Amino acid sequence: MRPAHFYGFRNEAADRSGRLQCGSARVLNHKQTQTDTNSSIQSIEITMTTQINSTLHSLPLLGRGKVRDNYAVGDDKLLIVTSDRLSAFDVIMNEPIPEKGRVLNQMANFWFEKLGHIVPNHLTGIAPESVVAADEAEQVRGRAVVAKRLQPIMVEAVVRGYIIGSGWKDYQETGAVCGITLPAGLPQAAKLPAPIFTPAAKAEMGEHDENISFADMEQRIGAELAAKIRDISIQLYTEASEYAATRGIIIADTKFEFGLDEQGVLHLMDEVLTADSSRFWPADSYATGISPPSFDKQFVRDYLETITSWNKTAPAPALPQDVIANTSAKYQEALQRLTGETLKA
Repeated sequence: MRPAHFYGFRNEAADRSGRLQCGSARVLNHKQTQTDTNSSIQSIEITMTTQINSTLHSLPLLGRGKVRDNYAVGDDKLLIVTSDRLSAFDVIMNEPIPEKGRVLNQMANFWFEKLGHIVPNHLTGIAPESVVAADEAEQVRGRAVVAKRLQPIMVEAVVRGYIIGSGWKDYQETGAVCGITLPAGLPQAAKLPAPIFTPAAKAEMGEHDENISFADMEQRIGAELAAKIRDISIQLYTEASEYAATRGIIIADTKFEFGLDEQGVLHLMDEVLTADSSRFWPADSYATGISPPSFDKQFVRDYLETITSWNKTAPAPALPQDVIANTSAKYQEALQRLTGETLKA
C-alpha cells in the first residue's frame, strides 16, 4: 500500500487531538425563508444534523484532515468522508457546523460532473455505502465519495477574478498580487480585467499555505505541468463563473487541487468550487469598496475577529449557537442557489 501522504494528507496523524470528538449529534430540523435574486420568495429547506468524526471500523484510516477523513479502499482507491468540522484561520473549531459536510460533498459532485469535459477527476462512481459495513452506511451516505488514489501535486491552483482577502492586502502594499502587477486605483472587491492565476505551496497541518510565484511553481513541478495546471484552472474558473452568474452568484476566487494517476494523467481532485474552497458573493448585494457578504464561514471569521484575546492558534474559542446556525444556513443556501437542488436525503 502506498503511504498515507500519497493523496496529500500532509503527514497528518491517523487520529488527531481530543478536541475532535467521535460520533455524531442531531438537532431539530427547521425551515428558513429566503429572498432569491429575483426578489421572489422561496422556501429553503435547512436541515440540521451533524457528524464531527467518522468512526469506521471496516476500512483502514489513513488520516484526518481539517475537514475530511480518509480511508483506504484496497491499494488504488480511497473513501473520503466529509465531516462537519470547520477550520478558520487554519484552526479547527470545537463545534461542528450542521450539514456542512453533506453540503460540501453534494456541491463538489455537482461541479465535478458539470466540468468533467475539461479535465478528468478523482471520482470512481462507486457508491460509498458499498465499501463499508452495513452498520456504517449512515456515516457515509451523502457525505462521502470513493476516489482514485492519486499522487498529489503539492501546489494549490488559486484563481482570482476579484481583488479581495490576502490579494487585496498584497495589492495595497505592492500594487500587485503574488507578483502580478495590476492597474492602479482598484477598489476593494473590484473585478479584475481578467482572472489571474496565483499558486500557493501547500503547508503542513495547522500552517498557512504560502503564496508563490508562477516561476517558483515551474521550478517545483516543471514548466510544462505548471502551464497545464494554470490553463486548466483558469478554464475551470471561467466556465464555473459564467454558470454561477446565471444563478445570481459571483465566484470571487477559488482554489483547485490536482493529482497524477499511475499513467501520469492529470486529475482534478479533493474538492472543487465549494463554499470552503471558494468565495461566493450574492450578486444582488455586491459592491466595491467593501468586503461583500459571502456564502461561507464568514459568520465564524467575523465573530473570531471580535475576540482580541485569541491569537488565531489552537485551541479555538467556543462558537455561539447563532453563529453556528447562521453558518449552516449560509452553506445550505449556497448549495440551493448555485445548483437549484436541496440537500439530498
